Amino acid sequence: MTVIVRDFRTEDAAAVSRVRHATLPHLVTTPESIVFRVATANPAKKYRLLVAEKDGEIIGTAHVGIVYDASEPGQSTVTPHVHPDHQRLGAGSMILRAAEEHLAAEGATTVYAWAMREPGALAFAEKHGYRPTRSAHFQRLDLAKGTLPAPGGLPAGVELRTALDFEADPRPLFLVDAEASSDEPGDIGVDLADYDDWFSQTWSEPLLDRGLTTVVVVDGEAVAFTAAFTDGGTRYASGMTGTLRAHRGRGFAKLAKTDSLHRARAAGYTDAFTSNDADNGPMLAINRWFGYEICATEVHHVRTLDTPGILG
Repeated sequence: MTVIVRDFRTEDAAAVSRVRHATLPHLVTTPESIVFRVATANPAKKYRLLVAEKDGEIIGTAHVGIVYDASEPGQSTVTPHVHPDHQRLGAGSMILRAAEEHLAAEGATTVYAWAMREPGALAFAEKHGYRPTRSAHFQRLDLAKGTLPAPGGLPAGVELRTALDFEADPRPLFLVDAEASSDEPGDIGVDLADYDDWFSQTWSEPLLDRGLTTVVVVDGEAVAFTAAFTDGGTRYASGMTGTLRAHRGRGFAKLAKTDSLHRARAAGYTDAFTSNDADNGPMLAINRWFGYEICATEVHHVRTLDTPGILG
């Protein structure tokens, strides 16, 4: 039995997608989206998709990169995932070591990683010198059996559109996304200021379902949206729901999500997923109102690269 760590190749996409499904079943992913992420990564990210291979079979993966749009320089991310059938072979430690060496060489001073809130994952993080910082909840809604809130009437001057209506010029959605993202709770503050990068990374993401992405427009201005990510089969995920500060407290997030979820169910999607920081009380409350239930919790961890990890 030989385990090696190497960089992703395009022909690995289906195998990497299978590992992602096995380790993170509450995320929406496809081979096409994996290839897209590698091909379009901003050079400043110094991105690598590492895979662990055992006797020719891919058993683990890790997205590795610098957070180039962070408010503070030197921050980076990596989260190893190893298929449940192939754990305790050292693959996770090997991927993490390769990732940290790469990030240190690229100038990173701080590394953030997620670990599922279960004993084995938390013990792995602690063993390698990572300390917990905050939590986030994955949530699931059964679109096939659940009862969605009925769509309500729209206030005067308010209309619902989709991202398809902004294909000629998606900049208004970028402006909402940038402002909403800057207010999200988290360990890494992000300055979403580069429209071209957003267009390349977010707007062009193959998982983004523009037809199911609902936009709230007030007097002709886009003020809120919920981004829908789908796998083209049965799985739907809310990638981001945000509202401009000046329009918060008016129920626009609920309007957008209600519309998108109803249309997703009509399109045949049966499983809806979302994720929120544990401190994001408003969005957690909105999702409970829709009937989402927490299906998993992950814990954010951090390590400074001038402190030793314990590899093994």
